[in-house]
Amino acid sequence: MSALFDRLGRKGLFLFDPETAHGLSIAGLKTGLVPACAAPADQRLAQTVAGIRFPNPIGMAAGYDKNAEVPDQLLKLGFGFAEVGTLTPLAQPGNPKPRMFRLERERAVINRLGFNNEGHRAALARLKARTGSGIVGVNIGANKDSADRIDDYVKGIRAFYGVATYFTANISSPNTPGLRDLQARESLAALLGAVLAVRAEEAATSGRRVPVFLKIAPDLTPEGMDDIAAEVFAHDLDGLIVSNTTLARDGLSDPQKGEAGGLSGAPLFEKSTAVLAAMRKRVGAGLPIIGVGGVSSAETAAEKIRAGADLVQLYSCMVYEGPGLPGRIVSGLSGILDREKAASIRDLRDTKLDYWAAKA
Repeated sequence: MSALFDRLGRKGLFLFDPETAHGLSIAGLKTGLVPACAAPADQRLAQTVAGIRFPNPIGMAAGYDKNAEVPDQLLKLGFGFAEVGTLTPLAQPGNPKPRMFRLERERAVINRLGFNNEGHRAALARLKARTGSGIVGVNIGANKDSADRIDDYVKGIRAFYGVATYFTANISSPNTPGLRDLQARESLAALLGAVLAVRAEEAATSGRRVPVFLKIAPDLTPEGMDDIAAEVFAHDLDGLIVSNTTLARDGLSDPQKGEAGGLSGAPLFEKSTAVLAAMRKRVGAGLPIIGVGGVSSAETAAEKIRAGADLVQLYSCMVYEGPGLPGRIVSGLSGILDREKAASIRDLRDTKLDYWAAKA
């Protein structure tokens, strides 16, 4: 039934342009039109990462639920956690439309949305009104015309500290001019210093320490990865998310491949997984890493873990695979553990680290 719903739903949504279809899918989750389809719980998939107990390692990446409208409905699809945002202090419309494009031939998406969102106030009201208790991360960013982008991230920590299970500082979107400059070592040091200082203040006041992750791009040079690793060691960061969308278009044949913006979906899998492994090599075994990019099946999710990820996120592949995808992946991971006679999902981690790091 889930597979049939996925096929019919995709056929219907593909009648609309991608951004309209995205809005319709949010509406479907709000109204209950999209049915819950969680996989049976499997304790072998549960683990504690950055002090948080995750029921399974599969999460919804930021970018889908930009305004924190449906986090609990997403969790009912089988996700172990959901990440909302990217949220900026002030509402902003983003870049001119059209700004989302399906590359059906490659099962990919290009977007140049530009952090379109309703701002902190609207999302905070929704998160405060939640009745669910599942894991919801808050992805924070800077307004396009901000005079002090680092301060925008500080404002995000302060605004959502009471409602976020964890934070992600997104400095790797290619669609806000100059944002990726924050990945440069001096700028990154200033950002992490400010964000983690305000986290320390909020933790002292509330008695609750909320983890902070940093989301990086897949288009980094080896020297850029070295700089990020050095700043990770210099600061009390809780983890990395690898990676955001790519500007590369290698090997694509779809007519829309020339559209400006970040590419996500199936073609991103190999590049993002290689960068994940390269970062794991640099930061060592202890730092949590969430792997993102091109996850479309239980096997691709497992491969992220084999390459060094503790947790895995997806988004774009759901455009093609439908809302039943997270539940199928979770069930499939249980099958992989059966096949490999593994007692825990953690037993898979790093088992192909050298293989993937060599590809970087």
